[in-house]
Amino acid sequence: MAYKAGKFLRIFFGCHARPDRSFYFRGKQFPICARCTGELAGILSGIPIAFILGYPSFGVVILMMLPLVADGFLQRLTSYESTNTRRFLTGILFGIAFIFAFIYFHCLCITIAGSILKLFGADPSAVDRLMGKFM
Repeated sequence: MAYKAGKFLRIFFGCHARPDRSFYFRGKQFPICARCTGELAGILSGIPIAFILGYPSFGVVILMMLPLVADGFLQRLTSYESTNTRRFLTGILFGIAFIFAFIYFHCLCITIAGSILKLFGADPSAVDRLMGKFM
């Protein structure tokens, strides 16, 4: 079972799972690398954070994603070598921001669907009430 879950996680995150960029527990390598482990932790913690505290502006969400992107590109394009701790921390920040971005995407889809319904003649007040239930 653990093997299948690890394989799913590698596919889901598109993870290379390199041993030198992964954490170990009791001598066994995590199924995903440190960065993807951070993203998973961020996604899982981002859900209750969004419910309890709400979510920041979209600009803040983009800023939260930048450290991971910068760290990854710097490592890819230069001789800079990140650490697993830095990969994990930027992954957490990115994972939390990913949940917030997903909420924004959900709201955008609901808004577009409501606009289409109104365009095709649906009662605007009824559409607004329905949209309010999903946002």
